[in-house]
Amino acid sequence: MIGGVERTRILHRSVRVTLAASLGFYTFVYGLDEPVLALYALFGPISLGLLSPIPGSGRERAEVMLKALPVGLGLVTLGTVLAVHTWAAVLGMLVVGFLLAFAAVAGPRPAGAAPGLQLFYILACFPPYEPDTLGLRLAGLTFGVVALVLCELFVLPPPPEPTYRAALAQALATARDTITGDNALSPEELRAAGARLRLSNTSPAQRPAGPGRAARGLAQAGSAARRLLEQLAHLTEMGELRELVRSGARNDSVRESGQGGRDTALRTLLPRVVSLLDDTAAALRTGRAAPGSQRMDEAIDDFQRIRARQAAGPADEVPPAEVLRRQAALLAVAESVRALEISVRVGLDGRRTPPIEPTELFWYTHAATAQLWLRRITGNISLRSVQFHNALRIAAALAAARLVAGSLDLTHGFWVLLAVLTLSRTTVGEAWTAIRQAVTGNLVGAVVAGALLTGLARHTEAYAAILAPAMLIAFALGPLLGIAWAQGLFTLVVATAFAQIAPASWRLAEARIVDVVTGSAIGLLCGMLAWPAGARAEVRRTMAGLLYECGPLIKGTVGMLAAVPPGSVPAPASLPALHRLRLAESAYAQFRSEPGSDVHVRADWHAVLLTAHHILLGAQWLPRFDLPTNALPPEAGDRARAGASALARTTDRLADLCSGRRPKTADKATPPVRPTGPPLPVLVDLDMWLRSLTAQLTRIEAGLPEAFRRPARGTTAAGTASPGPGSGPDGPGN
Repeated sequence: MIGGVERTRILHRSVRVTLAASLGFYTFVYGLDEPVLALYALFGPISLGLLSPIPGSGRERAEVMLKALPVGLGLVTLGTVLAVHTWAAVLGMLVVGFLLAFAAVAGPRPAGAAPGLQLFYILACFPPYEPDTLGLRLAGLTFGVVALVLCELFVLPPPPEPTYRAALAQALATARDTITGDNALSPEELRAAGARLRLSNTSPAQRPAGPGRAARGLAQAGSAARRLLEQLAHLTEMGELRELVRSGARNDSVRESGQGGRDTALRTLLPRVVSLLDDTAAALRTGRAAPGSQRMDEAIDDFQRIRARQAAGPADEVPPAEVLRRQAALLAVAESVRALEISVRVGLDGRRTPPIEPTELFWYTHAATAQLWLRRITGNISLRSVQFHNALRIAAALAAARLVAGSLDLTHGFWVLLAVLTLSRTTVGEAWTAIRQAVTGNLVGAVVAGALLTGLARHTEAYAAILAPAMLIAFALGPLLGIAWAQGLFTLVVATAFAQIAPASWRLAEARIVDVVTGSAIGLLCGMLAWPAGARAEVRRTMAGLLYECGPLIKGTVGMLAAVPPGSVPAPASLPALHRLRLAESAYAQFRSEPGSDVHVRADWHAVLLTAHHILLGAQWLPRFDLPTNALPPEAGDRARAGASALARTTDRLADLCSGRRPKTADKATPPVRPTGPPLPVLVDLDMWLRSLTAQLTRIEAGLPEAFRRPARGTTAAGTASPGPGSGPDGPGN
């Protein structure tokens, strides 16, 4: 159901596009008698204003359109030149189609402009081959786009939307109030506050999804804020948050009964965590980074020095285990706040910085812009990337449509490609639904258009009177009433427009039906052959691959801390897990955008992503702040390694379930044994980390559908998948 705000946005857009398209079309047809100029001035606003979902306010949309204009002029030029031969146009369509569809890796705005740019090449690459009309084509397109830009700026412009920075600031305020006890929220409310930061719950215009430093910084800040709220929710569930606040408050009025000096570390760090949350939220609201740099680094260093002194003191002054656990919980919270501090600073400033530890997580802060783009592009050139899937699918479909239209010499063959472009979906089921509705709408629209063309014959003044109202109605009611109405009304628009450019009969409507059906069949066939299930299978494969990488990271982190002598074991490689995390996030984003995602699979994929973030951050901050100077007691090291191995087996088992393999082990996640003997901060911190991961993995397993627990078809009795399509390092997916 379309809400009132969305209806208003659609109606306003229809007014802007109609005004821009009418201005050029009527001027060039009736003022200058230039049909080529009129055609491109008409389709420029329709392509970029109506068929391209460019997000943002009027100013933001206008900026994207102006940046797209030079690219559009180049594509019209290329299409005009390659129209000389069908095969040249087909190869050009293959390359152009892939590059423009793959531009989605650059963020929502390039992805939104891509369909319109595709249409500029499509319109120009069809016969007749008339390179001498190139100047008129470019002039008409320029006029139409500039007219649309002016309408976006001055005619009912879309208002600015709430920014992601504002949502982040609100989340930090919630975390701050929870830590101080000013506004105690339930675990469910805290998790709901974190869920509001998901990119799927953010308008496309405000999503920090680009490859630049600022976008990456805000995206990482969102992940850190969600992790912080999840930590607070977990502490609330365990009943530990209230005690942490009471013990760490400077004005604590609770009687301390002989343990007054043992909360010094908490009293030192907690106020600095609260202060930094305040300052970071204020910076997000103003858009200016808070003064100073990496203040949380200093606070954590001071905190750890106090803890080391406490642990090395007389036995009767060593804090008890419950105090050390509260300290460990606060250290984990402080590390999330530290990640927030750094990523928000980079997100607001956007400039290169010196290397920031850990460089594996903050590599983008000191990378050159070209390196950021190269990493985004190369990271998505993979059969595990849904962006790569989509680009290949749409490029192959458009090239096949251009070949068929050119080989069969279809009249107005660009409608074949327009149908492919507008009706393609990421799942074959969704595409079939859209095509059924589109064909039905076009049939009705063709009948009405045929009757109109027959009745009015060559009375161009009647068509001129009908065109503008027809565009306004079609561009407004089509998106409101659905695909069938949109296609049927658009058939009337193109019929009345082409009847003014050249003599037309009812056969124009017949040609549109043939072209739409042809394009629909090609698009559906390509969808059936190329990843017909959309991201449903890919999200399972990428999540499984991510979980497979998490196990070695857990074991490697514990092995480094328990090494004898300390520091003799290198830190585990985190880049493979980071790469898998990016692919999983991309697959999850597309999966959530596909209709029926909640019906098909109810697994809590977002919990998998949060757990992976938790593992990655723990693998960085535990060795950084907890690497012991003296070797751990042998029995303590053995217990820690055993707990890490058990968790690694759990992540592998969950990965097997996600990928469709039969798990090699039936062990369920069990909490590690708490350290015994003299309490050491490193052991308590490690125990808290492993216990938190155990709780998260248990929650993930509880959310897996029963279908995941059944072995996939084709598995042998030994539990290994027999070779077949889709087999590989990530395993087959369903």
